[in-house]
Amino acid sequence: MNKRTVLYVIAANVLALIALTFIYPEFMVSPGSTGAAHATLGNDCFACHQPFLGASEARCQSCHALADIGIKDTQGRPLARKGKTAKFHHALANPDCMGCHSIHRGSKLTQGDIRRFSHDLLPADIRQDCASCHTKPTNALHRPLTANCGACHSSEAWKPAQFSHASLPKTALAQCQSCHEKPQDRMHRPFTGNCGSCHSTTAWEPATFNHNRYFVLDKDHNTDCATCHTGNLRGIGGTDFKQYTCYGCHEHTPAKIRAEHLEEGIRNFNNCVKCHRDPRVEPEGYGESGDD
Repeated sequence: MNKRTVLYVIAANVLALIALTFIYPEFMVSPGSTGAAHATLGNDCFACHQPFLGASEARCQSCHALADIGIKDTQGRPLARKGKTAKFHHALANPDCMGCHSIHRGSKLTQGDIRRFSHDLLPADIRQDCASCHTKPTNALHRPLTANCGACHSSEAWKPAQFSHASLPKTALAQCQSCHEKPQDRMHRPFTGNCGSCHSTTAWEPATFNHNRYFVLDKDHNTDCATCHTGNLRGIGGTDFKQYTCYGCHEHTPAKIRAEHLEEGIRNFNNCVKCHRDPRVEPEGYGESGDD
């Protein structure tokens, strides 16, 4: 077989492949099956694709009129509920359908034909009005917010969010428990004051604790922290300061404290600082002077 014959054979095969591509494109170059919305097109590739040019906006808009997107279906029938994307599509000056949408469900080889939406396509006014496309969350955290979503969230992803308490109304700033659960540990359980007296909106820890507000440290009660806080070995200095005990120093033995309180008819004496917040002052009545 001479060189010319070989070239003829190659050319004939190339022409045959081109012809088969036009006759049976779904078998020759199909990148995957179409979604349910385009199932009625069957194997009519040229409903969306132009020969040698691929899919085009003109072919898309022959069915999906830009002015009707989100308002009418492809048959011109009004939609029962207006789509949130209508405002976005109608504002596009140079629509690039293929920039966001893919007719096929992925390549038969990779199944990976996934296109990421870019908020840069949006006009500036819509980009700042997230609710024009997205439904505002209705949970307790988001319900009172009036600031733009971008104050916490980015257009790249909903999470993680950089939350700023500055976006909250002033009334909500004083009511931490409208969003946060009150800690139920021994240290926090009796507190009724505002969380901001110890904690900041920047971070829960570290906290600034006013010791004198709950127990005044005087000359007889100003010893090592670990003398009273003998809990688990964790936290600052290796001790859990949420736990405390008044036993173990001078006259505060379990037996003596029990005897003195039972003599007064007091049986609940485990939480000493409930009544004895200032060692310089004798509690009055039946253990009520230490209550808020």
